[in-house]
Amino acid sequence: MFSVANQPRRAWLRAALSLLVAAPALAQTAPPLLLAGRHRSGIDLRDWWVSEKYDGVRGYWDGQRLRTRGGETIAAPAWFTAGWPAEPMDGELWAGRGRFAQAQSAVARQQPDDAAWRGLRYMVFDLPAHAGSFDERLSALNGLVARIDRAWVQAVPQRKVASNAELQALMRQVVRGGGEGLMLHRGASLYRAGRGDDLLKLKTHDDAEARVVAHLPGKGRHAGRLGALLVETPEGKRFALGTGFTDAQRADPPPVGSWVTYRYRGLHEGSGLPRFASFMRARVSG
Repeated sequence: MFSVANQPRRAWLRAALSLLVAAPALAQTAPPLLLAGRHRSGIDLRDWWVSEKYDGVRGYWDGQRLRTRGGETIAAPAWFTAGWPAEPMDGELWAGRGRFAQAQSAVARQQPDDAAWRGLRYMVFDLPAHAGSFDERLSALNGLVARIDRAWVQAVPQRKVASNAELQALMRQVVRGGGEGLMLHRGASLYRAGRGDDLLKLKTHDDAEARVVAHLPGKGRHAGRLGALLVETPEGKRFALGTGFTDAQRADPPPVGSWVTYRYRGLHEGSGLPRFASFMRARVSG
């Protein structure tokens, strides 16, 4: 970082102007992604497709590059995306059940690590630019993945269930095997950006994201380290997130301004703040 006091005025003006000109090029535009709502009881399951919810990093293929949910370019090895189509794909970069940290570490690197990326799969679950219903997109998606013909690019398996009892049994099976939960996608729905009722997630616990506002100091055994994160929800509600951290995370906490995922058990009446909130992870850049 340069010091204005140590530079001639003209040099400083040129430097400032260059930063202003470069700023638009550095801006990131988030891709228009379909986001999941929460499963609710009483829906007619006959029109819904059900799949496993993969605990990985969301990856949007825009036809030329992989991008994060926030719009930043993911530095994937050239071989990983070789032969991919110009058609956009929506999917999850997944390292397997219980291996989120490995997926996040691989995706977060500015220089791709071939060994780490060989442990990832791109689990494709939708085609954002396709104009048809999910029933129609699913057929097109399976055909597209077959044409790509790469072992690490897979179409997410989808199935139908006949009843809520069957849905809950499938949920228990996935969770016992180390999975995170299920996704339900309405067959007649179009791909619409934003959060709605066409895509639902079913998990054993609720989770959400919040932005880190401040680091609150620890006491007792945590003296000199993080005690809690002061976080703010997208709705502007603030609360302290003080459990769920490892010692390493308390020594090197997620930075102010970053986003974290937390789990909780319902909301407090009146305040609407989460009950028993616990830190899960920091969101990968973007």
